[in-house]
Amino acid sequence: MLVRDMNYRREHRASRTSLFDGLDGLEEGRLRASSSYSHDITERDNDEALENLQDRVSFLKRVTGDIHEEVESHNRLLDKVGNKMDSARGIMSGTINRFKLVFEKKSNRRSCKLIAYFVLLFLIMYYLIRLLNFIKG
Repeated sequence: MLVRDMNYRREHRASRTSLFDGLDGLEEGRLRASSSYSHDITERDNDEALENLQDRVSFLKRVTGDIHEEVESHNRLLDKVGNKMDSARGIMSGTINRFKLVFEKKSNRRSCKLIAYFVLLFLIMYYLIRLLNFIKG
């Protein structure tokens, strides 16, 4: 096991030395080969990073599209609710105005009181008749 580790270290050092040998030499061929190899690696890394970035951008585009659709649907819903509230407010203000007209005039107030007395008298008579029928029956 120890021998294998030592062999691995020697091979690793040898490959490392041969890899960096071209940097110390003055021959252009070695420098070009070494720089083109690193250039290929960086190009590949850049391409992978660009693809990754494109995937993220397309994902963000889909997410923002979904958010936009959701916001549009909520705006439509809020507009509908606002329109219904406005119509309800109009109906309520019309009803309140009619009540004001009825109670502003004294004759109308008297007639409302008279109608209320008749309704009250009717209810009293109805319950008295029911009570008498209950007692008899």
